[in-house]
Amino acid sequence: MSYRISFIGLGVMGYPMAGFISKGGHDVTVYNRTKAKAEKWVSEYKGKTADTPAEAAKDSDFIFTCVGNDNDLREVAKGKDGLFNTAKKNSVYIDNTTASAEVARELYGEAKSKGFHFLDAPVSGGQAGAESGKLTVMIGGDEAAFKKAEPIIACYSQKAKLLGAPGSGQLTKMMNQMCIAGAVQGLAEALNFGINAGLNMDDVVETISKGAAQSWQMENRSKTMVADKFDYGFAVDWMRKDLKIAMDEAKRNGSPVPITTLIDGFYSEVQKMGGNRWDSSSLIALLKKKK
Repeated sequence: MSYRISFIGLGVMGYPMAGFISKGGHDVTVYNRTKAKAEKWVSEYKGKTADTPAEAAKDSDFIFTCVGNDNDLREVAKGKDGLFNTAKKNSVYIDNTTASAEVARELYGEAKSKGFHFLDAPVSGGQAGAESGKLTVMIGGDEAAFKKAEPIIACYSQKAKLLGAPGSGQLTKMMNQMCIAGAVQGLAEALNFGINAGLNMDDVVETISKGAAQSWQMENRSKTMVADKFDYGFAVDWMRKDLKIAMDEAKRNGSPVPITTLIDGFYSEVQKMGGNRWDSSSLIALLKKKK
């Protein structure tokens, strides 16, 4: 069944995600702050552009956003030209931004008061996952809305699960980023140790990746980390934004996060090295620098 879809935010993630929805046979209208990006998208995929989020969302059955942070999200949702001005009754608004649980609950409440649905649905899998249509989607909100949106979300994902009340998707994404940060730091320390010990890293990783040390980071980033190649999608600036969200939430719910706090500090040092746009595996560069 074909639906009218709007997709707001065509960044590294949103661009291919919207593309997969279009390929799924849906009528897609896109909006991007930089109009040239939206025009490029319609040159590659079937769909049309809109001049504002409000125009994009008008008459849509499902509305997607994938923007930068809480402030960006509030602007495209509730601003002067925001989608809340035109979202139709009983439509479903799915937000794929990594943002705070607080803003997710806020948007859920306001959407409900206006007669449409809201799901917070941050994603994991990075640029590669977005471009292959194999993202993992962590969702908070009402089950009825999730069931309606699930077939559309499936266009760009390999796993989508409703995890609880509004904000639950964002809380789960915070956990996801904390786990990634810890795994990357552990792998960076081990690889740097092995290099300094004179071991062959290809042979070592081939061996230990078959045991309990195995991880996605080891399988996908060990070779590039050893080679000092850090151009693989998820930037240090974005990771620090996500870790700040997690640390702020940890303060609110009384959770000690000493490792997350420590690694956030390490990422700050990577930024000082000029690594703002390096991917998050670049923690090893800091260790090599301190050798």
